Amino acid sequence: MPSSQSSSSSSSSSSSSSSSSSSSFPRNSMPSYSELLAQKKSLDAQIAQAHKAESVQALATVHELIAEFGFTAQQVFPWKPQPKKVAAKYRDPDTGATWSGRGKPPQWIAGKDRAPFVIA
Repeated sequence: MPSSQSSSSSSSSSSSSSSSSSSSFPRNSMPSYSELLAQKKSLDAQIAQAHKAESVQALATVHELIAEFGFTAQQVFPWKPQPKKVAAKYRDPDTGATWSGRGKPPQWIAGKDRAPFVIA
């Protein structure tokens, strides 16, 4: 009897192992890594080509709208001009603080003669 059980268990295990391997991970339906990389390369090329074609069309549309409505660059791409930095004209000898002479005078120079504070 033990020999019949071992032979039946071995035959069932061999049949279950072959059936489990084919049902859990079919080899033929899954593309290989190199095939997937080739597909990715092809898709990347198609994406780049579509992006280029659509960007050309978008730019043409922008040019048409600018020409049709007479937009200026400031209207299409608004920007704030950079504030001009004015050089300091006065320096506090005690603290080293400076003032350009524009706007409200700082406390260290307010109400005083400005000649001693002039930067040469």
